[in-house]
Amino acid sequence: MRRATIAVSIVRMPTTKISELAGLLKEAPGEVFIQPHDVPDPDAIASAFGLQYLLGRFGVESSIVYEREFEKIDSLRMVESLGVRLSLASDVASIGVEDWIVVVDGQQGNANIVDLGCVAVAAIDHHPLRSDASYRYSDIRPGAGSCSAIIAEYFLDSGETPTKPVATALAYGLFVDTDNLTRGVSELDARMFYRLHAFYDAELIRRLRGSQITLRDLALYAEAFRTVETYGRLGFLRMADADDSLVGSANDIVLSLDEVDASVAYSIRADGVKISVRSLADPVRANDLARSIVSGIGFGGGHPHMAGGFIPADALPQGKSVETLIKHRAITYLESLGY
Repeated sequence: MRRATIAVSIVRMPTTKISELAGLLKEAPGEVFIQPHDVPDPDAIASAFGLQYLLGRFGVESSIVYEREFEKIDSLRMVESLGVRLSLASDVASIGVEDWIVVVDGQQGNANIVDLGCVAVAAIDHHPLRSDASYRYSDIRPGAGSCSAIIAEYFLDSGETPTKPVATALAYGLFVDTDNLTRGVSELDARMFYRLHAFYDAELIRRLRGSQITLRDLALYAEAFRTVETYGRLGFLRMADADDSLVGSANDIVLSLDEVDASVAYSIRADGVKISVRSLADPVRANDLARSIVSGIGFGGGHPHMAGGFIPADALPQGKSVETLIKHRAITYLESLGY
C-alpha cells in the first residue's frame, strides 16, 4: 500500500508590539523598571499601570518608579482608588546600572525625566522623537493625543482584555490628556476610548473628574486670575510660586475665555520660571510659541495645542523683568505670524 501524505502548514502568529517588547525585556540582566515622567499625571500613571499589567501577562515582572510626588489631587486619588503600585525612585535601593528601564509618556534626556543611572532600552511616547534618541525598542507617536491610547491599542492588538482598574486608568488618562476628548484628539484616541468603554468604571471616572483641585489650589487660582491680561487674542496669566500642574490647569481656564485663542501662563519660582502655553488657533503652534519664549535661555516643547517650558533662574537676563521678557517674546512671535 502506498502511504498517503498529508501536507501540514505551520501558521505563524503575527508579532505584536507588546510581544516584541516583552521578548526584549526578558533579556534584561537585572530588574525591569517602568519610568513615567518625573511628576506623573493621569496619562503617565495609566500608561505605566497598563504596560506593567500587560508585561506581566507576557511573563515579564516590572516595577513602576517615578521621581517626584504628584502635584494634582486627581492623580493621587487615581492611584489610591485603582490600586496602582508605584514607588519613588529614591525609595528603591535596588536600582542599579544592570537594570533596564522602559520610559513611558516621555523620553530619556527630557528635562522632566530624571536619569536613574539604568539602561533606557525602550520608550513609548506621544511626543516628538528626540534627535539623540537611541532605544532597542521605541513606539513614538506624536500624532496621538495621549500615551494611554497607545497602551490601550497594545491590549487590542494582543487580544488581552484589560481588568476594570486598568481600563479605568487608561480611559481616564486618555480623557484628561485630551481635555475631555476636545484637544489634540487623534483617530487612535477616539477608537481606544470607545474600546475601553465596555470595561471601565464610569462612576469612578466621574468621581475623579470631581477631584481636580484643593482649597489651597482655589486660593492660588483666585489670586492668579486677577493678573489676566490680553493682547489681541493672546492671553497672559501670572502665578505665584506654583507647581507645574497648577500652572497648566490655570492656563486651560484662560484659554476657555471667549476673547482668547492662545494663552501663556507662567510662575516665577526660586529655581526659575515655569511656562505653560495653550493654543486653539492652527497658525499658532503652542510648541513653537514655547520655544520662542525660552529661546537661548531655557528649554521648551510639547504639542501644537499644548506645550511648556522652563527658564532657569541663573539664565534670566539681568535688569529686565520676567513679565516684560515673556510678553515681549510671545507677542513678537505672534506678530511674526501676522496673527
